[in-house]
Amino acid sequence: MELLFFLKEDIVPAQGDVWLFNIGPILVLIPVFLSYLVIPFEYNVILANFSIGVFFWIAVSSVVPLGLLMAGYGSNNKYSFLGGLRAAAQSISYEIPLALSVLSIALRVIR
Repeated sequence: MELLFFLKEDIVPAQGDVWLFNIGPILVLIPVFLSYLVIPFEYNVILANFSIGVFFWIAVSSVVPLGLLMAGYGSNNKYSFLGGLRAAAQSISYEIPLALSVLSIALRVIR
């Protein structure tokens, strides 16, 4: 089933920007995979031991709305752009309370 997914034809809208249409989903997936670098899987088992792990995670996850906007804008269709804009707004609205709660805990632990 997974192999079938990778063998499907890549369809780009006729009036769309091919570069934006293809780079948008990639810009969404890369921060998701980068965020796994700072998640501890066991005690002292971290893929990349940054001293600023939480702040790195927040910075990397804030790139996702840009990819959503690029994917919507790349199709050169007003409804796709509105869908990308809605998805980016939803991502930002979930990200702000999450970042504030994580940062408040991080500030409390630092003291």
